Amino acid sequence: MLLTQLALVSETTRIDSSQLSRVAAALQKQATRDFTPLWGVPATVDAFDKLEDVPVGYWPVIVKDDIGTPGAAGVHMDKNGQPFSLVKYSDSWSLTASHEMLEMLGDPWGNRLVSGQSPKPDQGVVEFLVEIADPPEDAKYGYMINGLLVSDFITPHFYDPVSAPSVRYSFGGNLDGPRRILPGGYLSWRDPVTDHWWQQIWFGTDQPQFRDLGQLAKRTGSLRSAIDAHTKTNERIASDGPQSQRFSDAKALTARVKESTASRADGWRTRIDAVLSGDIGEGTWES
Repeated sequence: MLLTQLALVSETTRIDSSQLSRVAAALQKQATRDFTPLWGVPATVDAFDKLEDVPVGYWPVIVKDDIGTPGAAGVHMDKNGQPFSLVKYSDSWSLTASHEMLEMLGDPWGNRLVSGQSPKPDQGVVEFLVEIADPPEDAKYGYMINGLLVSDFITPHFYDPVSAPSVRYSFGGNLDGPRRILPGGYLSWRDPVTDHWWQQIWFGTDQPQFRDLGQLAKRTGSLRSAIDAHTKTNERIASDGPQSQRFSDAKALTARVKESTASRADGWRTRIDAVLSGDIGEGTWES
């Protein structure tokens, strides 16, 4: 099984090397402990100071202050067809980086379609775009790793034909059935009869709504990049994440985690000093 290698790189002065390393460690734990057992995609996540340090073969996740064109954030392809991701910086950028990492691991090229019954009652079988983190994307459904906020994501059971008891449809257990969304999330699909793209969205309303995006013409990137650019996924997460209660909880937890890690570091240094001074030996020997 091929190993996917991701590089987390900051191109903003608001992220120092310590924070970059801590977020990379949280993303690595999410990929290894949470994502890989469900989706079967082994991956590594490493932090690098600059793009010039990224080894050949890694796919970069790049955090920037200014993404430029609205909708430019998200996963794109280089001239050789290899994916890279642009993340808009915010105070809750670990959540956005987690979202983009999950999307890259679940479908690096952003064109995977899965058939299933449409949630729109007057449609039949449609083709869903695989969007690993979009149905439960709102910050309030995220969870903490090492005191940092990361994104919930769907499981492969999300595309099951019917609901079943004791089945988990998102990692956090926030979805109660297949092909459903949560407030702040969305789902995209193509109707093969009309060749129109549709979405079910739940943005600031009491109930989810359907919208017809029309036919997708003159596409230059992936299906997901076209959908994300229209829906402005990355920008919405960057804007809403810092305002969420979940992020406030993560900030409070981060402070406690730092206190614990600082105490542990002091213990290590005390032990190291004792070893170097000769106060601690590795054992005595008798001839």
